[in-house]
Amino acid sequence: MEDYQDRLRLTTPEGVEVDLILGGLGSRFTATMVDLVLKALLILGVTLLASQLGVAGLVVMSIAGFAIYFGYDVLFEVLAGGRTPGKRWTGLRVLRDDGRPVDLLSSCVRNVVRLVDGLPLSYLPAMISVLLTRKHQRLGDLAAGTIVVREPKAPKREAQAEPQAAFAPRGLALDVSAVTSEDLATVRSFLERRPQLDPAIRDDLARRIASALRPKVGGGVDGLGAEQLLEQVASAKARGF
Repeated sequence: MEDYQDRLRLTTPEGVEVDLILGGLGSRFTATMVDLVLKALLILGVTLLASQLGVAGLVVMSIAGFAIYFGYDVLFEVLAGGRTPGKRWTGLRVLRDDGRPVDLLSSCVRNVVRLVDGLPLSYLPAMISVLLTRKHQRLGDLAAGTIVVREPKAPKREAQAEPQAAFAPRGLALDVSAVTSEDLATVRSFLERRPQLDPAIRDDLARRIASALRPKVGGGVDGLGAEQLLEQVASAKARGF
């Protein structure tokens, strides 16, 4: 169903284009069903416990049931990098539509709307919205400014290079004379913004920027990982090399 792999191209403030593969209806439906089963099991457990409390148990069951149905998604999206267990199983994650990680406010908004376009209406409005919108967004995503994307697979070559980079000495005497002021602005912009970036996008950006810089940098950079190279270039430029 998703062989066409619709992509969303974002342009970062550094001027680097990042392609994200959007999650389609099939994988999103599967993730939702997995999460619904887990929610049902949690609610069932609470119901069995609350049944021992008599009339008070009905109140506890109602409050706990709503908290589980609504809070389950918010909790995992905010604390687990946009991935509920269902999304993790299907290789999906929630991001803000500019590529940044989902935050508490956007997660709450998208899941409040789920109370309308989700289970109460058999997810029919959500499915129609995903099919008709360019970014495959359900109504909650449109309201919150979020998207659901496929997790990119980390390249093996970079994964093998990082352990070597851990032993790279600090303050290398790199020749950065060929690095332009525009290059340096891109590097500094990335280094300043990287704590706020989604890990997958951060890694992709670092590799793209480092790949463009490596031919311009002399002094033995083969053992440096992408981010370490950018750090070293910024440091060398600050020292006036």
